[in-house]
Amino acid sequence: MTPAQGQTESGLAARLSAIDRRIADAARLAGRDPGEITRIVVTKFHPSSLVRELHSLGVRDVGENRQQELSSKTGELGDLDLRWHFIGQAQTNKASAIRRGADAVHSVDRDRLADALHRAAEDDDILDVLVQVNLTDDAGRGGVEPDDARSLAEHILALPSLRLRGVMAVAPLDEEPASAFAHLRTIAERVREVEPSADWISAGMTGDFVAAIDAGATHLRIGSAITGPRPDRG
Repeated sequence: MTPAQGQTESGLAARLSAIDRRIADAARLAGRDPGEITRIVVTKFHPSSLVRELHSLGVRDVGENRQQELSSKTGELGDLDLRWHFIGQAQTNKASAIRRGADAVHSVDRDRLADALHRAAEDDDILDVLVQVNLTDDAGRGGVEPDDARSLAEHILALPSLRLRGVMAVAPLDEEPASAFAHLRTIAERVREVEPSADWISAGMTGDFVAAIDAGATHLRIGSAITGPRPDRG
């Protein structure tokens, strides 16, 4: 290992530890057990080598936004015991590739996508999925309308190769995160009325994960605060 590599890994370890301390502190303040919260490290645009370093530091849950990166990294890192979370907008024609790479898809926002993921099943494998909810007034943003989340959940439950785990959302930029995540928690409760075991709430990123934890988030999606700045894609 060169001195530069050692400094990079040391910095990565420090950032990871700092975030984990903040997560633990926020959980305790909310009266929650930090152990019930899963920290997903989002490695968008970072190389597979960084994921290997994260794995050596104990990271097991990794998130990707793009199918191409998911496929590439899972292909290169198949020797590692990692859980891959697909958290980006998904096209139905990419459903097969996404399913091959992901252990969980957080961004199911329409019946057609759920159907495509189901059709892509191989053998008896079961894919964990979450209903993505759009908490904004912009219909062009990813996610189902809040009033339609329960209906989409019911549709997913009819597809035997999919396991409904809960809901996911991104807080709007023009709203206090606490208010947005409280809304998501209400939607999550509606979804649990049709599937009581669907208790995941995927919410919270670097700037708002404390509010997400307070509102009951079980899965946090944190990127550059751990990985450092994204590389220039040239």
